[in-house]
Amino acid sequence: MKRLLAAVIAPVMALVAAVLITSVVISVSGTSPVDFWQAMLEKPSNRSLVNIVNQSSMIFMSAVAAAIGFRMNLFNIGVEGQYRVASYVAAVFAGAAFVSGWLNVVLSLLLAMLAGAAWAAIPAILRVTRGVSEVISTIMLNSIAVFGVGWLLSNYGEKAGDGRRTTPISDDSLLAGWQPFERTDGKIWSLTVLAVLVGVTYWFVVNRTRFGFDLRATGQSETAAVASGISVKRMIVISMMLSGATAGLIWLPSLFAETASGHYFSSSTFQVQLGFTGIAVALLGRNKAVGMVFGALLFAYLSVQASALEFAGLDVSKNVVMVIQGVVVLTIVISYEVVGRWRTAAEQRAVTAALQSPSKQEVPA
Repeated sequence: MKRLLAAVIAPVMALVAAVLITSVVISVSGTSPVDFWQAMLEKPSNRSLVNIVNQSSMIFMSAVAAAIGFRMNLFNIGVEGQYRVASYVAAVFAGAAFVSGWLNVVLSLLLAMLAGAAWAAIPAILRVTRGVSEVISTIMLNSIAVFGVGWLLSNYGEKAGDGRRTTPISDDSLLAGWQPFERTDGKIWSLTVLAVLVGVTYWFVVNRTRFGFDLRATGQSETAAVASGISVKRMIVISMMLSGATAGLIWLPSLFAETASGHYFSSSTFQVQLGFTGIAVALLGRNKAVGMVFGALLFAYLSVQASALEFAGLDVSKNVVMVIQGVVVLTIVISYEVVGRWRTAAEQRAVTAALQSPSKQEVPA
């Protein structure tokens, strides 16, 4: 019961604190917090529900990519660059149509994973061979990915209006998706199923395999891992590459969706910031699959519902949602720390009380 209470109290404290802090920010901006929350908490339309599912699938995969590194005590800040590079590679290959239909989709997925893994291997190798912090190297690689992909697109992409793009994917490689509501409400992308597969695989590998045990053990104590015969350098490289491979899948549900805005890679169709959002969701979900599911749904809900602010006639920028997301992550981290210290203190008091109590032994008859 105490464990359940401790698990529930932290997110409840965080959400209450986030609501209060955001309400203060809204009040300072000159808008009624009541009107703001009424607009944000209004029941989503069917179209919004579809968008929430589609967005949460990409956010969840981004969170898993970050969580793999976090489990190893590695801060893979480069998810943003890894899925950008992988998405470009997949779009170029799929648009070239070397093969058609489902085979084109499958091979594009594999190439995206390989590209993401290769890009993530760079900071891993720098870490194990030169001791370069993965935080610094991944941040730098994010910038290199932005300018590198932009240069390739500008020099080798097709001319489309005022910009450039990769060759559009042929219709036979586009996936129809599922239509839970009316046709005008849109469709759930077919490749959202990747999020389910990624989540199940992540849970199984981390909790039910020897590799997952080695991953967690190395993240908690490298000294203990070495004593157990685990190669820390090998684990760093493998975990970073797995993180990058997962990151490579992030944007592909949108790329191959028949109902998406564009079936190619361009500055107007590519969705940025999913990598950084995933890092926040991984922290919010404590690197656990179920927790990250709820975190991804929450962040997707906030992003989609931000459009309701315009229809409500409120003089509030949609960017205030970024403030809410940041406050939620900050308060959840603080809440878990407070609850963790409370649990530790409670356990220490229980141990002290048990040691101080006189032992009771039964006297034989």
